[in-house]
Amino acid sequence: MRNKLKSSLYHFLSGTVGNVLVILQPEKARQLSKNRIALVHKHKNMGISDKLMRGALLKKLDRIDDHNTIAQTNREFWINKNATDLFSELEDTFNTDFLPNCTFVFELLKEELSNESEKYDTLVEIGTGNGDVLNYLSSEFPEINRFIGIDLSKDQIDLNNVKYGKNKKLEFVAADAMDWVKEHGQGKTIFVTSRGVLEYFLETQLQELFKDINLLGKTYFIAIEPNGAYHNFETNPSSQLYGKEPSFSHNYPHLFKNAGFSLWHFSQKVWFNGTNMQTFVGAKN
Repeated sequence: MRNKLKSSLYHFLSGTVGNVLVILQPEKARQLSKNRIALVHKHKNMGISDKLMRGALLKKLDRIDDHNTIAQTNREFWINKNATDLFSELEDTFNTDFLPNCTFVFELLKEELSNESEKYDTLVEIGTGNGDVLNYLSSEFPEINRFIGIDLSKDQIDLNNVKYGKNKKLEFVAADAMDWVKEHGQGKTIFVTSRGVLEYFLETQLQELFKDINLLGKTYFIAIEPNGAYHNFETNPSSQLYGKEPSFSHNYPHLFKNAGFSLWHFSQKVWFNGTNMQTFVGAKN
């Protein structure tokens, strides 16, 4: 009840005081809204006036329906320096979200690998961001020799190579995942995405990526990805738009199976106060 009252008060203030601040401080408003993805994500160092302006600006975002435009706009954000600022802002979510809510799926992966007769010697994280998850996985799977983090942002990759320079198992590469898989992918590899990577792929691109990975040979894939809270995979099997960014809520079980994978795990958790679901998929071929 208390959280509901706080939320109602915030929406009221952002709709009144926030709009006034946008009018009085047009340059500040322009800075806050210069990139749609950055505006949508909360910033931990924002003052109260910036938060109210942000709330007002979010309400004014135009709806975008063209999937190609959305995919291109999102790609342009993640490939440039703006992405490094957002990765820095989201750094604490490794401790507040990933560790308490997501690590269980890697414990399940350990059980799966214990039944394998073949050794998997490479783990690739697509959309590695600030590298925290990849670094964590390198300590959790000591039997794996190579941990490769791929990201579109060269600036972030450069930062990761400095930050984790002492961990010789880690390699960070600035590349498009689809291109990298075609050029460097190999069998006996575990692929991972964590909390918001595949949601920026068009459905056709994602299906192609999964099929290309399947052709590499024996592979595992763990996808930890958000879905729209109201996306029912049974009644609406195709990908849907969700969120203010917006991005894509994909039917991951369907796409993996269609690419030739079988699922060894599927579960969902409520995420972000019920507005999204966090989906966990474990697939193998």
